[in-house]
Amino acid sequence: MTTPAANFWQTTGIIFRLLRWDKPAGRLILMIPALWAVFLAAEGNPPPGLIGVIVLGTLATSGAGCVVNDLWDRDIDPLVERTKHRPLADRSLSIVTGIIVGLISLICAAGLALYLNPLTFWLCVAAVPVILFYPSAKRFFPVPQLVLSIAWGFAVLISWTAVSCNGSSFSFRAGLVNFTCIPSATWWLWGATILWTLGFDTVYAMSDREDDLKVGINSSAIFFGKYAAIAVGLCFAATAGLLAQLGWVLNLHIGFWISLGVAIVLWGWQFYRLSRPVVPAPVYPAIFRQNVWIGFILLVGIISGQ
Repeated sequence: MTTPAANFWQTTGIIFRLLRWDKPAGRLILMIPALWAVFLAAEGNPPPGLIGVIVLGTLATSGAGCVVNDLWDRDIDPLVERTKHRPLADRSLSIVTGIIVGLISLICAAGLALYLNPLTFWLCVAAVPVILFYPSAKRFFPVPQLVLSIAWGFAVLISWTAVSCNGSSFSFRAGLVNFTCIPSATWWLWGATILWTLGFDTVYAMSDREDDLKVGINSSAIFFGKYAAIAVGLCFAATAGLLAQLGWVLNLHIGFWISLGVAIVLWGWQFYRLSRPVVPAPVYPAIFRQNVWIGFILLVGIISGQ
């Protein structure tokens, strides 16, 4: 006979899995572009409180996104090998509980956003429809990973403007929006983040192609078909080019260029593995996880290259 305390901890563990906090790679890979942006905007020395807000905010936002995704896919996930044991798919949590957890996550993210300046706050608000739209996009949009990439891009805009636009004017009524506080370097990083995300999430989708075709949903891996590996390689190559432009514009020092060189070598190795005639199934999640490490290598280069 289970006790109330045991039931509480069991439910807590299931909610933990619903938020995907048991799989840190997916949470960290959203946090990384946000940290890139805040350290670049603050020239290597962002306020510790702001770093804390960004870390907690990405955890809350990504958790909410996972819940929304699982609510949309609760009848599809049981048909896919990788997702059939998710809490809403195997019915270990109710839909009502999922909705409550998702709302709490969004409320926590909104509370953290109040710490930020008005422009950054409204960028947080603008990101919410993209996050909510992504899970449904796979039903009718041929490249849903692009929607996810745009959501990732908001992490750059939010974090950069939290530093560079602090104190800038913003008013819907007066039409005062001072976008001059967003330098060109922000957009180079934004573009790099979108292409990097499209690349690694296409790799992630490649492991689900057969199941996705069976249940009738779209993915970039299906869209690119036999050219998926080439598409991933082009995304990573373009990411490297945009990051190089960023380093040139900001006059970053040797630490950044070393980290970028390491990233390029690793992306090249990943492209080689994906281009083999036969790709073992474990390669896809392994490459996804490797991109977390690549992101942190670049973060160290950004910090040391200021």
